[in-house]
Amino acid sequence: MKKLSAALLLLSTAAIAQPYDNALTEEAIQKRLAPIGEVYLAGADSAAEAAPTGPRSGEQVYQAACFACHGTGALGAPKSADDWVPRLAKGKDVLLDHAINGFNAMPPRGTCMNCSDDEIAAAIDFMTAK
Repeated sequence: MKKLSAALLLLSTAAIAQPYDNALTEEAIQKRLAPIGEVYLAGADSAAEAAPTGPRSGEQVYQAACFACHGTGALGAPKSADDWVPRLAKGKDVLLDHAINGFNAMPPRGTCMNCSDDEIAAAIDFMTAK
């Protein structure tokens, strides 16, 4: 008797929980089958492609994109002037190349995909001058 009661309760709950607007209209079907996103293929035009937004100062780029790691020293990111000395010894061109293309734990462009090369260079100048 308990099993039968439990089964009836389960069936009645499942029947009540079903949505009433489960119509099989063409519009409802299209809405359920609509894609939830888009796929970007390399070489295709995309409105979402990151483009430089204009010249920003090194401090603006640092605050927006670099501070998370370089302000805290996360993942070994150089934070103080002493941390920058061995990196500056390799030359500014190597430092800029690493910043643009990524190096060790640092992702390409330091996650600032809409920063121009000049903006990244300005951010490096700002960080190394601190």
